[in-house]
Amino acid sequence: MKTYTTLSEAINDLAKKGYTFNFNVSKDCIHCAENNLQLQPDEFEIDEVYRFQEMSDIDNESILYAISSKELQVKGLLVNAYSIYADSALTKLIEKLKKHKN
Repeated sequence: MKTYTTLSEAINDLAKKGYTFNFNVSKDCIHCAENNLQLQPDEFEIDEVYRFQEMSDIDNESILYAISSKELQVKGLLVNAYSIYADSALTKLIEKLKKHKN
């Protein structure tokens, strides 16, 4: 897995690799507004994960997920805050996915 210095660098590079859709967290799934697609945890894989921390603000952390669904032929990105600012719905969704994989 490649190392990136900034979140924008990672997003730009992953977009070149086909991760072109933007995912957001809904109640119990991830949602892509561009094609009105909803993916349940068993319908997608987390291919890569990157954490970033702003040097000027150590409390400002974000996490980038590169997500794909081979079945639906979709690849995209989901960005979330990390640590105390993390979206609790995303945290629960990721935990559910981890449990599903085991």
